[in-house]
Amino acid sequence: MGLPWPGLWLKRLWVLLQVALHVAVGKIQLILCPRRVKQHIMAMNRKNPTFSYDNWVPTLFSTQYFWFILKVRWQRLEDTTEEGGLAPNCPVVCLSGRSCNIWDFMQDNRPLVLNFGSCTPSFLLKLDQFKRLIEDFSSIADFLIIYIEEAHASDGWAFKNNVNIRTHRNLQDRLQAAHLLLDRRPQCPVVVDTMKNQSSQLYAALPERLYVLQEGRILYKGKSGPWNYHPEEVRAVLEKLHS
Repeated sequence: MGLPWPGLWLKRLWVLLQVALHVAVGKIQLILCPRRVKQHIMAMNRKNPTFSYDNWVPTLFSTQYFWFILKVRWQRLEDTTEEGGLAPNCPVVCLSGRSCNIWDFMQDNRPLVLNFGSCTPSFLLKLDQFKRLIEDFSSIADFLIIYIEEAHASDGWAFKNNVNIRTHRNLQDRLQAAHLLLDRRPQCPVVVDTMKNQSSQLYAALPERLYVLQEGRILYKGKSGPWNYHPEEVRAVLEKLHS
């Protein structure tokens, strides 16, 4: 069960104040302690070879940054998924345009690994790790990539090295953008979230997240990316099932 509406809006107000304070303090720190801020950000992204501080810092603590962080934090308030709980059977759309549901990709008691994300440089880089999971465990598990709303759309909180994708105005925009993932040859089906962003919301998937489902229940719930997105944790889950 989620929060009742009065409680939810009070939580949203509290998160709004937290994010506003975070942005205000961040702007002050950028002015007064730019070197310390740079060291902190570089340390956070040390495992991301595509990261460039010069690409990132012009939009740090901007209005677009504020709205994106607020959106993600608000989404997490309504997250009701938990390990052992029932997995939401959200509608998704195949790249052919055919509508289906997440559970359609589950087969018997085989685990289904869900990989939520968009065409950000960090997610595209992590697809290589995800492909290795598919290569190593395709005999015992199934895999599905769900392309959700673009985390860093070119008309939103964007970086200089981003793929140039504007906020999806309709399903065709989303389907077209998702074909960029096919260029990476992911070796598993790719579907897109509906324009109501149902799977993104119910799985609290923005900006990227991993899940493992089995027989309709959540076997593993990864933390939200990009920094807490860990394919090696999925590997450990699948190895345990296979042993």
